[in-house]
Parts: sequence; C-alpha cells; structure tokens
Amino acid sequence: MIDEPCGDFPYDYCAAMRSVSTASAALVAKEISARELVDESIDRIEQFNEPLNAFVHVDVEGARAAADAIDERRAHGESLHPLAGIPFGVKDLEDASGMPTTRGSRWFAGDPNAERDDMHVERLRAAGAIPLGKTASPEFGAWAYTSSPALGTTRNPWNLSQTPGGSSGGSSAAVSAGLVPFCTASDGGGSIRTPAGFCGLPGLKSTYGRIPTWRVTHLSQNAVHGILAATVTDTAMLMDAIVGPHSYDRTSHQHPGHSYASVIDHLPTKGLKAAWSSDLGMVTAFDPAVVAQAEAAMRILVAAAGIELVEIDVRFDDYIMTYAHIEGVESFIDLPSGLYPERADELDPRVRPGWDVNAQVTLPKYAEAFTARRKLEHQVAAVLEKVDVIFTPMSAITAFGADGPMPTEILGKPCHGGMSVLHGMLANLANLPAMSVPAGLVAGMPIGLQIIGRRFREDVCLRLARVIEQAQPWPLTAPGYN
Repeated sequence: MIDEPCGDFPYDYCAAMRSVSTASAALVAKEISARELVDESIDRIEQFNEPLNAFVHVDVEGARAAADAIDERRAHGESLHPLAGIPFGVKDLEDASGMPTTRGSRWFAGDPNAERDDMHVERLRAAGAIPLGKTASPEFGAWAYTSSPALGTTRNPWNLSQTPGGSSGGSSAAVSAGLVPFCTASDGGGSIRTPAGFCGLPGLKSTYGRIPTWRVTHLSQNAVHGILAATVTDTAMLMDAIVGPHSYDRTSHQHPGHSYASVIDHLPTKGLKAAWSSDLGMVTAFDPAVVAQAEAAMRILVAAAGIELVEIDVRFDDYIMTYAHIEGVESFIDLPSGLYPERADELDPRVRPGWDVNAQVTLPKYAEAFTARRKLEHQVAAVLEKVDVIFTPMSAITAFGADGPMPTEILGKPCHGGMSVLHGMLANLANLPAMSVPAGLVAGMPIGLQIIGRRFREDVCLRLARVIEQAQPWPLTAPGYN
C-alpha cells in the first residue's frame, strides 16, 4: 500500500481498503469479512456516487449474497483465491450476468439483463471477486469523455467540472473516489489509459489477445479488455486472474508463462533503452505544461530504473482517420436488425454523424485504411528495433469539460477532436502493450506518463510502472474521498 505524501500530489492517503492487495490480505487474515467490504463499498456509493455518476447500476442484493457465500466458505477453512470477496464494478460496455448492459445507448436501455459474463468478468467471478454493479461509458465507448443521453454525465473526483476520461470514465471515477477497489475497463484507442491519466491511476492496455474477448473487435483488433485499480501491484495481481486463451476467442494468446505480480519487483531494468517523444511527430496542439510534467516524470523513471535514453526522431503521420475508419466497422458487427438506420435518431447527436459516415465507407476505402495501418506498424517496429520502450505524455492536455465535446482548440490553436488524446491510439493500431502512470499535477489535475512496450511485453510496462510508483508515489484516491 502507498501511504506516503506523493511529491506533487498534495494529499496523504492512508485508508487500508482502497487497494486490492491490502483488502485481500485483510480478508485472508479475517480482519474484515467480504460482507463488510461489500457493505463499505455500498455505503461509499451511496455517499459519493452523486454527483460523480460513476455507477449507473448497483446490485446490492446479489453482491451481499455473493459476499455471504465467500465468508461461509472461508469460515469452513476452504482455500480461496486472493481476489475472493473483493467487490468491483463492470464497465457498461461489458456483460455481467444478471445485470443490464446498455452500452451507453438508448437502443439497449430496457433490454433484458445479460445471461452470461464477458470472459474477463467470468474469470474474476470464478476467482471469487464480486461484481457490484455497472459503471458508466459514453455511447458505444465513442469518446474520451463519459457523457451520453442514456446515462448522463460522469465527473472527475479531482474536479467535478472535468471529465474522468473515456470511455472507461465510470470505472476511473469509481476507483479514484474509492467506491470499489477496482473496476473492469476496456481500451480501443486509449480508453483505459486516458481515464487513468486524468484520474491519477495506473492503467494498462495489454497486447491484443492477451486477455480473451467475447464479441469484441476480432476484425480491427484494436480494443482489449482490462482493469483499473489504484496501484501497480493491484494491476498485476488482477492481470494474473484474467490472461490466457479461451476457446471462444480465435485471436487469444497462450498464457505468458509467468505471474505479473511476481515480476513487477524483480524484472531487470538496467540497460533497457528508451525513446522519449513529446508529440510522436504529429500532435500539433498541446499544453506545454503537460508535456514538461510528463517529461520530468520520465526522467525520474529513467534514472531510477537505470534506463539508457536514446535520441531517436519518433515521427509518424497523423493516423486519426486511419483509426476512425478501421474502428468504425466494428459498430456494425453483431448489430441487431432494425436499429440502424431505422432508429438512428435515438443515437447521441454527437455519435450519429460517425455512424452515417462509416455506413458509406466502401471496401476500397476501408482497404486504404488498412494499408495506412500497415505502414504505421512498420514505422513503429523500426523504432522498437532500436529501443525497448517509447515514453510519451498520455494526453496533450489535462482533463477537459465533463459534458464534452472533444476539444477542437487547445490553448487557442485549432485542431481535430482527437488531438487531445492522440498519443493513446498508437498502441491500439500497432497492437502494443502500453501503460499510463501518474506523472504529477498540472493546474491541480493529474496527468499521465505513457510507457509503450514491445509486443507481449506487458511485464516490462508493469515493471517500469512499479519503479516510478516507488520513486514518486501517488495517492490511492482523489482529495476529499478518504
């Protein structure tokens, strides 16, 4: 557990139950029961969820019943998984059996509850973790903010006028406010890492296929499932519970062959080579204070880890339209008949134009996007032949307004709406592991440092995140939520 003051973070957090690992230890030692832990989370949701709007559905009865069952098994001396009894939130793009899945859309509001878990939720539940409810997402995970006509606006615990990011904004807000020890999340273009950066959390996007998926992006292979928690140790511990192949997912990979929790404190780092890029050669509008703070954190990490910083010109073409066309086709996969275009008027007015544009994309145009993606993959591979990791700011700015839209102007400079979070999309298009770690504060708001690793090297990302966590600790919750 991290309980020291945190450098630039003017906050000293010491409550024991905001960390998965400390909660697990307390449960094993019988210092607290699963029922007490679940009730504590329910109490915190009742106390803090308004006006955060992090949780959009809570299953109090089901969570308490699951907790009682865990306590009974533990009382009978049964050996349980370390996650047994720990409550968590499930992002509303993902299925949890017995709970609604709206995907942030009026199209699915009022549908029957899910009949089965998504694969990572299933594995967490099998380990004894307890799904407590669903956390907010923008419609279909479309934005780097979390607001929709169906679910309302979710707000950042550090500043309620600002967004917690998106599309895993409900999850990042819930963890940052200490409502639950962890939540599930997903990342198709930064949707784990951007909320992590905006809320002062670590957030890992794994290599596609490392965590199996059910009905998610088998075509574009951009989006991955994952989790958001308060510490790197928690992140590694949770990764251990959800990685590995599944027969339903033809793209899933074999188990990495090691425990992430076992390597984060021991994997050698001295002699690793790294490149720093403030803009990837194409982020043309940014806040210099954010870049400076991220670079300062990077240099602390480089020194603490014994990394060799290599001067390389990391420069790519702006890939926003490549990303948009490739990701857009996923909207139409498994779409029930009668929704588009018949009920298109029910879409979020900011989401609707994307559907209309993507509906007109021809196969030759789609092929052009994949050609551009292949070029980008080769350019990234050429860089990673020379270095082990690439460091960047996680975003170009601090968290923007909670209601959106995506900023089209940064410090007076016009830009396209994806510019503020463009750094994050690279790892999705190139299918690389990447992690955001808290890098300090700018104007009182958290910002992240991004660590992009070679394919399948989540262990390196987690290890370096652990190094900076030890060198420059961060608080487990936002100020005011102790």
